[in-house]
Amino acid sequence: MALGYLLGGGVGTEPHGIELHRAYPVMQRLYEQIAEWTGLTVGQILEEDLPEPQEQRQSVGSIRETALALAVHDILAEQGVHPSVLGGLSLGAMTSSCMAGALTRQELFGLLSSARLCPDPDPSEPAHALAIAAVPAGQGVETFVGGTEGVHVAGDMGDTADGALRIYMLGGLHDAMATLAGSLPEGLVTLLPGRGIAQHTPLRAPFRQFIEPYIDAVGFRAPKLPVMSCLDRKQLASGEDVQDLFKRNPTTPISLPYVYEGMHEIGVQLGVVVGPAIPAGLLRIPFPVLHVEQPEHIEKVVSSVFELGIEYPEKGLPQC
Repeated sequence: MALGYLLGGGVGTEPHGIELHRAYPVMQRLYEQIAEWTGLTVGQILEEDLPEPQEQRQSVGSIRETALALAVHDILAEQGVHPSVLGGLSLGAMTSSCMAGALTRQELFGLLSSARLCPDPDPSEPAHALAIAAVPAGQGVETFVGGTEGVHVAGDMGDTADGALRIYMLGGLHDAMATLAGSLPEGLVTLLPGRGIAQHTPLRAPFRQFIEPYIDAVGFRAPKLPVMSCLDRKQLASGEDVQDLFKRNPTTPISLPYVYEGMHEIGVQLGVVVGPAIPAGLLRIPFPVLHVEQPEHIEKVVSSVFELGIEYPEKGLPQC
């Protein structure tokens, strides 16, 4: 029986993990180390308001989410719990690769820190936006958004738990997205407030061009544990695979089903979802999942893992 770690993507504006940080010295030590690597304070990483400039805000928010995911990993590792397979969306895919030993933590936080040096778009350029599309089962998302200039399908989140809807992420030009949402039945397309970066669409090409030299400077290695890609229906098997994911991530649509279906195929029967990016109970995932955001969730994961008799790879676990 295998345990999967499922890491969400996106950069939330709200702080998470404050109670975990108070409760676990291993998390406190990790945040002090991340502060040294990034030049941020522990308070900025944990709970302070994010900076206003777009790329700085994205960078610090990414550091915040990655720090939380690695902290949960370390807290569970202290309790004798380790993942058998890893996967995530966007930032979660990159963090999963780090957990699997494909790059060091310092290398990952170096990349996330360098992103804040990317120039913001010119204020005269059209604003971008993200949205959620809740498409009735059996109908394709292209039925509603196909051919709409300035709107792109940025991600497939999979079916809702009741099977009534399939959830997609859209990205594009704000005005085009707002017009589309207003032309469709209420609730079908909902713009996400405060999300001005059209992640996983061609509009993110300038950032991809900016960050590629920093990615090229990282010495990626083959993951020591299985890592499921969110960009393709495959497992990341080499350092080149991981580097390719990092490079394509800004402009390529993501798929949560690629991750959880891949995990299911190789025997994952229990998942740990880190943080709030994948809402509890919303999606149909082919194995039970436990969400970790509070100290009491750690105890639930530990007890469940030992009750189920989870086994870990004989070749040993990476020191991520």
